Amino acid sequence: MREILVAATVSLLISMLGTPLAIRLFSRRGYGQSIREEGPSGHHDKRGTPTMGGTVFVIASLIGFACAHLYSFTPPTASAVLVLFLMTGLGAVGFLDDFIKIYKQRSLGLRSGAKALGQLIVGAVFAVLVTRFPNAYQITPAETRLSFLRDFGPSIGIVVFTVWVLVMIVGFSNAVNLTDGLDGLASGATGVVLASYVLIGNWQLRNSCTTQLSPNCYWVRDPLDLAVVAAAVLGGLVGFLWWNAPPAKIFMGDTGSLALGGVLAGLAITTRTQLLLIILAGMCVLITMSVIIQVGFFKMTGKRVFRMAPLQHHFELAGWAETTIVVRFWLIAALCAATGLGLFYVEWTPIL
Repeated sequence: MREILVAATVSLLISMLGTPLAIRLFSRRGYGQSIREEGPSGHHDKRGTPTMGGTVFVIASLIGFACAHLYSFTPPTASAVLVLFLMTGLGAVGFLDDFIKIYKQRSLGLRSGAKALGQLIVGAVFAVLVTRFPNAYQITPAETRLSFLRDFGPSIGIVVFTVWVLVMIVGFSNAVNLTDGLDGLASGATGVVLASYVLIGNWQLRNSCTTQLSPNCYWVRDPLDLAVVAAAVLGGLVGFLWWNAPPAKIFMGDTGSLALGGVLAGLAITTRTQLLLIILAGMCVLITMSVIIQVGFFKMTGKRVFRMAPLQHHFELAGWAETTIVVRFWLIAALCAATGLGLFYVEWTPIL
């Protein structure tokens, strides 16, 4: 368990100390955020705030994970490497999107088709590899089955499973991206989910079928290393949030939001909790649904359900202070994560 603490501590320190360096570097180079003209008027004051801050906590997470394995003198596992690949690959797509915004001084970076293609390429590589690399017990990082608290039902086949994994990856990376609209909102909302996966990985390790066969044991390939990944990313995110809290001195940009969405999807797939992630990350799902409802309703009727989508901007236009929205949304995110964890542990509750 010490590897979890090492990963989180190293990542936290690097992110905490490295973010102000990134703020100064990006500010000198003019890497400031462009603001959409049609957005809330209060956001115009944020124009020029350094962006691409997600680069810092992605790098911090990778270093924190590496230090944990140097500490334990163990090689990284296939499951953890694949999740980190997914995070880094999607972060690279986001970095390119952010850089184009900065270079061309506009609020739109990559064209939607190019951005989706980048996400699909990275996701497809992950989807193909995640069903390979069996360990000594012939357990692979993922099976071609759906999962909630664990895998259930028959195999859906490699083709359908690949499509499902791509839907998860693109869906959650875009969900976190939509959540990243107010200072600290996405950091806090995803942080509680990462904390949940630290607990889930630890619990799966303690009840692994490779050490004790029981009706509720888990056939998860690398639960401890997945908890280390979650802890490393969480530590980096907390260090970044110190500087991203309202009023933010730096934004994570698409670099950070796509990377975070990727790591959440990757953890859900490799811990066999795919559908549970919808509850754990319920805040991000709710915000995404607000956009879908707004667009769909407007196309059908020409009218809007919300004053503006995503949902957080609706409350801004309703007169709520930004910090009020962020804290209340954090509370909702925490309740969603607590509900998901409660469901995860409920099957271990004795039936009277």
